[in-house]
Amino acid sequence: MAIKNALLVDDSKVARFALSKLLESHNMEVNMAGSAEEALDFLSSHRRPDVIFMDHLMPGMNGVEATKAIKANPETANIPIIMCTSRKSPSFMEEAQNFGVYNILTKPPHTEGLSVVLNQLTSDVSKGTLPEPPEVLNGTPQASAEEGEGEVEQIARSAVKTHINNRLHELLSDLFDEQFDHLKRALDESGRKQEALVEEKLKGLEERVRKQTHNLRDEVAAEVNLHLGRELAELRQTLTQSNGFTSEHMADLKDHITSVQTIDTEFWQTLQSEAIQQAHEISRQTAEDIAHRTVELYLARQRSSTSKFYAVGLTISLSIFTAGIAWLSGLFG
Repeated sequence: MAIKNALLVDDSKVARFALSKLLESHNMEVNMAGSAEEALDFLSSHRRPDVIFMDHLMPGMNGVEATKAIKANPETANIPIIMCTSRKSPSFMEEAQNFGVYNILTKPPHTEGLSVVLNQLTSDVSKGTLPEPPEVLNGTPQASAEEGEGEVEQIARSAVKTHINNRLHELLSDLFDEQFDHLKRALDESGRKQEALVEEKLKGLEERVRKQTHNLRDEVAAEVNLHLGRELAELRQTLTQSNGFTSEHMADLKDHITSVQTIDTEFWQTLQSEAIQQAHEISRQTAEDIAHRTVELYLARQRSSTSKFYAVGLTISLSIFTAGIAWLSGLFG
């Protein structure tokens, strides 16, 4: 059977806090009591725990007395009790076992020592080897009549010693609790101051970042505007050069048109002169051809007709030749 829950009995808040954290690290549920009387009330009204960690020295009922009371009750006698004490002598351990203590856990507790005690307890519970509770008579171990008288002095001394130890432990516990509360208040105050300082630093840093970001935003905006202005100016210049005519372009175009007109005029004059020359050449060749044919016709007719007809033909040929020359001169003149 696993050890799942524990009852922690100690009048010191610091000791309860430290041991409860160690027990919780072993996945145990922890209930706490600030005195032996409170522990007995808890046991009478709540479900019994798997183990009880009992402080040795406490004001009022100490750990030994509380252990005896728990072992005297049949309903709680089988609950294993681990005594938390700074005493390490073998005689004390033997004495504690005689009145029902299962084991000793040295104060202040450490993880290793607690693990050893819990492992041993788990093993004994699983095997059913837990020691039987001692037989008691009126809250003390049963003793023979012969031993009773010899132990009176020892019991008296033990009572005085226990009272002194309880008083010292009470004073030390109060001192520790006061120091613990003072330390806790100091830590809380230091934490609040630290949080306020961090908050102030964060606000200052946030303000600096905001200002730097604002300045950077303005610089970036100015740089972007300047860059865009340059790009637009270059684009406008490119468009002006690519599209539209400047005064220089118009002057060049006018000179080009004038040159073309001059070239065209010269070309037409040259072409006209060549046409007139060709026309004269054609007229001359035609006149010569007509004259040649007329001469041949005249000679042919001379042979077969009278001289009268020859004169008439010659006159007609000359008239036709003259009229052709006049017509060609009027056409190309």
